[in-house]
Amino acid sequence: MSEESDEDVEETEAETEEEVAEPEAESEADEEEPEGLQDGDFVRIDYTARTVEGDQLVDTTDPEVAEEEGVADQGTFEPRVIVLGAGHLFESVEEGIIGGEAGDSGSVTIPAEEAFGEYDEERVRTVSADKIDEDDRYPGARVQIDGEQGVLETIVGGRARVDFNHPLAGEEIEYDYEILEEVTDQLERAQGLFGMFLDMDLEMHLETDEVEETTVEEPEEDDEDAEPETVTETVEKLTLYVESNPQLSMNQQWMMQKTQIAQEIIEKTGIDRIIVQDILDGSGGMMGGMGGMMGGMGGGAPGGEDVDEADIEAALEEADIDADEIAEEIE
Repeated sequence: MSEESDEDVEETEAETEEEVAEPEAESEADEEEPEGLQDGDFVRIDYTARTVEGDQLVDTTDPEVAEEEGVADQGTFEPRVIVLGAGHLFESVEEGIIGGEAGDSGSVTIPAEEAFGEYDEERVRTVSADKIDEDDRYPGARVQIDGEQGVLETIVGGRARVDFNHPLAGEEIEYDYEILEEVTDQLERAQGLFGMFLDMDLEMHLETDEVEETTVEEPEEDDEDAEPETVTETVEKLTLYVESNPQLSMNQQWMMQKTQIAQEIIEKTGIDRIIVQDILDGSGGMMGGMGGMMGGMGGGAPGGEDVDEADIEAALEEADIDADEIAEEIE
């Protein structure tokens, strides 16, 4: 009896050890990093989105498609850089990309509620015709009333019927995409985000600058007589320099949201600060007009020079203009 009992005990102990080992193996498997593209990754993609019913073009990065649809003059059509998980794409499209890799392609149908919302009859309202500019008092006109955009359906006498739904409300969207590459270079990431936000190609470069940074150090708690101390030290800042141009200075989205755009680029790319520069050259003008710095303290363009009389004279000579003649004309 005793021998059989010992064997039973040994078998039971072995089984227990196996049972203990299995959860450990499962735990190790759970800790393995997921494969493929994940939230936070930058990818360059091509896509074309159309309505399921009617095959109406919604958006595209393909210049040939834009040409065929007669919208080639309405923007820049080229592959876009986006950040997965940042809301730059419809959620259903991101779900198709997550776990994938460069070279993958797919097609996703976006339901209306995720795309541009379900059509809401209550958003079709009657308003006073006085709120509509006389030039826009015709069916189909895009109008803005009390901060809301809508489409004028009918106008009779002093009353107008306006649909405030999104023009694509209630439409399912077919979204065809191709993952071209994962973008890992910091400068390319910044260029891609600027292009996505503003739909323009800007000249920019990265530099590591030494910047004086001032901080206030609080005294130790047990020292009641001590006062906060101001400390200035030189630190390195990875700076993105962006050349301003007339298109940027007149871009409405940039003027209204430049701080938010800069903050998102800084957060997503790991760049410390962004400096937008006006460019002065000898051909007679200043490019842009929205100069300034965002995302950091201090710092001008390294190696930059002040514009002095020598610069002005050199520019006039290059343009073949006599400074004395200009002075006489002014007098």
